[in-house]
Amino acid sequence: MATESNDSPLALRLRDAAKALGISPRLLWQLTHDGHIPCVRIGTGKRRTVLYPVDQLLSWLEQQVEVAKGGDDDATH
Repeated sequence: MATESNDSPLALRLRDAAKALGISPRLLWQLTHDGHIPCVRIGTGKRRTVLYPVDQLLSWLEQQVEVAKGGDDDATH
């Protein structure tokens, strides 16, 4: 099994993901709440954490670019 030797994280927390996307944490949380952006919820109760897998964020961002290229009719944030 091959693994990457770089120090890049597999997933980001809310603030880091928002910064990477160039949006506010509040907007990212709204997109998450509305189900527009991929995330993983880990844990239970007060220890529950929302993580944003980097590879899924990149795919989501590429989809948004394609939607924007096709027109603004169906574009979401």
